Amino acid sequence: MGPAHVVGATVIDGSGRDPGNLDITIENGRITQLGASSAHGERLDAEGLTMTPGLIDAHVHLGVSSPIQPHFSFQISAAEIAADIFATAGATLDAGFTTVRDTGGIDGGVVTAIAKGKVRGPRVLSCGPVQCQIGGHGYYGAEWEPTELWSSHHIPGLCALSMMAGNADELRHNVREAFRRGASFLKLCVTGGVVGAHDRLTDTQFTVEEIAVAVQEAAARNTYVTVHAHNNEGIRNAVEAGVRCVEHGTSLDESTATLMAVREVALVPTFAVVEQVLHDTAGAGLAESIRDRAKGVRERMTKALAVAKHAGVRIGLGSDLIGPAQDRRGRELSLRAALETPMEALVAATRTNAEILGLSGQVGVITPGAQADLVLWNGNPLEDPELFSDPTNAVLVIQAGQIVKDLR
Repeated sequence: MGPAHVVGATVIDGSGRDPGNLDITIENGRITQLGASSAHGERLDAEGLTMTPGLIDAHVHLGVSSPIQPHFSFQISAAEIAADIFATAGATLDAGFTTVRDTGGIDGGVVTAIAKGKVRGPRVLSCGPVQCQIGGHGYYGAEWEPTELWSSHHIPGLCALSMMAGNADELRHNVREAFRRGASFLKLCVTGGVVGAHDRLTDTQFTVEEIAVAVQEAAARNTYVTVHAHNNEGIRNAVEAGVRCVEHGTSLDESTATLMAVREVALVPTFAVVEQVLHDTAGAGLAESIRDRAKGVRERMTKALAVAKHAGVRIGLGSDLIGPAQDRRGRELSLRAALETPMEALVAATRTNAEILGLSGQVGVITPGAQADLVLWNGNPLEDPELFSDPTNAVLVIQAGQIVKDLR
């Protein structure tokens, strides 16, 4: 296949530099040249459109694409759960996200199906099942159900939300099992959560010594641990144990943020899910009581974002959307743009997220040698970041050099 040239677009390359008018040459799925080219090949006219790198969502739950409570209480068939997962994967691509990091729920079979092209979807890096403390965040079984039966809620090859551990040895066993199933990194829940069944936001979960076991196992495979963490004590426990990333970080304080910066621990705030829980609780398949847990979280997370930024923490971007209402994933960029700048939100969703995922220079940037993951927007999202919220504004999506969506 010969080269293809995308011409006429205003290009925002993901580096934070000002936009420019560049032609992009693509060959064999990669960007080979920036600037005008006289080489032969197909020409794609993008006059009047704005080009960005393919977006990256560093916190997704493809495996939780059905309403969460009926999903994990056997009220939805495997066929319908599969349909919801595949629809969400396609909608993610259509919103301009060409790479995602699944932070719990999807099983390896779906990752493989997408990678083989059997299902439309983004490039997926997955932690496999989330690692949780017995009775902690991530457990949605009935109170009467013995913990050892929780794994029966998994649907091998399709979805597996979490695994429970009662001590360090059980956790070591579980993370090795997660890697056996194809996980490329690990995620632990080290505090309670908003969408919880048996926990509170103020709970800390797993000890420093237990978290360190997962860090040791990840290091043995040249990868890392990220943690679900809302309260500051849980965040600090995880940082002390050697994790490389913190999800949410709602009540992060200045001293812990400074420690994160010194130890090069990244932060992935998640604002869209808070908005989802507050305004569409039923749509996510959640009890109304969950809304009360979310009150005040957005304000504290906004403060934590500012604290982390001041401390020099690397800050990515994740939506954390759950349930079937995951078609407006780009809302996370619009929300972040209002708290920072549109350019900072875009860089977080491209170059910075690529760094956090271990894909620096490969995705999230428009530069020679990178994957040709590109989105053409109907308008300039730096001038109107609300464009990110509506997937119809992503009029053309290119993934690894192939057009996967075209609304022109």
